[in-house]
Amino acid sequence: MSGRIFFTPEEGWVGDIIPFEENGTFKLFFLHERRENPREGMSWRLVTTQDLREYRDQGDALLHGSPQSPDFNAYTGSVVVDGEGVHHLFYTGQNPRNLGADGLPLQLVMHAISHDGMRHWDKRPQDTFGAPEAYESADWRDPFVFYDERSGLWRMLLAARDKTGPSRRRGLTAQCVSKDLQRWEYAEPFWAPERFITHECPEVFRWGQWWYLVYSEFSDAFATRYRMSRDRLGPWRAPDADTVDGRGFYAAKTAERQGRRFFFGWIPTRKGSSDDGAYEWAGSMSVLEARQRQDGTLAFSIPREILGSFNEQGEELLSAEGLLLGREDGYASHMLSGDIPATCRISVGFTVGADRADAGVIIHASADGDSGHILRVEPKRGRMVIDRWPRLRTGDEQWQISGDVPYLLELERPCDLSEGHHELNIVMEDDIFVACLDDEVTVSCRMEQSWGNALGVFSNDGRTSFDTVVAHAYPVGDAIPSDTGACPRRSETDAGTEGAADVNAPLHPDIRNDELAGGAVMS
Repeated sequence: MSGRIFFTPEEGWVGDIIPFEENGTFKLFFLHERRENPREGMSWRLVTTQDLREYRDQGDALLHGSPQSPDFNAYTGSVVVDGEGVHHLFYTGQNPRNLGADGLPLQLVMHAISHDGMRHWDKRPQDTFGAPEAYESADWRDPFVFYDERSGLWRMLLAARDKTGPSRRRGLTAQCVSKDLQRWEYAEPFWAPERFITHECPEVFRWGQWWYLVYSEFSDAFATRYRMSRDRLGPWRAPDADTVDGRGFYAAKTAERQGRRFFFGWIPTRKGSSDDGAYEWAGSMSVLEARQRQDGTLAFSIPREILGSFNEQGEELLSAEGLLLGREDGYASHMLSGDIPATCRISVGFTVGADRADAGVIIHASADGDSGHILRVEPKRGRMVIDRWPRLRTGDEQWQISGDVPYLLELERPCDLSEGHHELNIVMEDDIFVACLDDEVTVSCRMEQSWGNALGVFSNDGRTSFDTVVAHAYPVGDAIPSDTGACPRRSETDAGTEGAADVNAPLHPDIRNDELAGGAVMS
């Protein structure tokens, strides 16, 4: 059993997650990325949890095929139960040796069934099918199946691409329909906005009077997004804030339990375990909870099961109350006395005043707080961002300090920072960082380098009242194993420019860089 908050297998990493809830247990299938060279194929692995705190690794669930099989790589899909209690697993089969007419590897929908409660899966190669003639054969993946009661049909959504039109706008959510989960017919596109390269990991679910379409894209931004509709077939409108999180939480898919909706995604590792390294495909599992507002839009937060695990048994390490920080014409900070551990929860209650000053938290900082990672809220700009100091140096001149990159790109989160009281909750584990503002907005990332174990708060160009600042350790009885495959944290002495982002690095070992323009990106 793993005690990690953010599950990571002992060997390898977590890719796309296929969540399935049954009898109170989350059965979390995931693509098991082992980063082998040469590659030996991708399988589905299974981990289960009841409390989102303790995870049981159940081992391989769906094994990939042989080097000659169309499912040498078993990629993302979905699991459903039919009226007779039989489980059906639909997945993407891909083999780099199995090429289509365009010379790119085919992506195929494949099918497996289980009659013993998902302990064993029997593949049904006779049910395999590829994209229709109008779509690109190398982009036909991530089948999501759901039952449409109104029509009495099973519907399958897929990440697909049209063969015509501007290359970066060909992405669409394709659709097939079936009466028996075995024979599928092509149908009209489910959603074709002519906006993205592709719509990875599409999913649809109903919550009250609203339907939600969830998908991930990497053309406008690397993000999981959602759309809303009053009808199961659309039209799908975008809310004002349509992203679930930022760049550090990707390919999220959902599961419902007792009226609550959870989004399971992965926090990517970074090349060379460096804050400036390129994002890599796969990482550690993370879960956020969605809350439905009155207007149907969604708020996102850290599940109470995770936050509660610190408060119930965890030791209170540091605390401060009633701090009024700031000056009208500059910067002020306060460093708490003591160190924070690698795994902890930080709770900050603060009040935005009339001057609406920038404020935030300094983490993994030097004793004086001048070096460290920074979570900053900016009321005048209505956003929450991740920053750090020092930033990446680009040369020896005084000005070559990345002053033109005022926060980490794609980790900017829009939020309401009106005058009044606000609450920040932060959960950290080794290099993983997840923060939530007011149970509304989250930001996830990795913080690789450490300048120390100090914790502080600050206010800039105005005054901010910090009502409470509290840090809790994770319960001793649930100590986090140190050999679970997590990235080691980089100390200041390890840091340098050698880990700078490689802009030519592929998103995944199976993807050539020249495929990005054509959208042949595995999910």
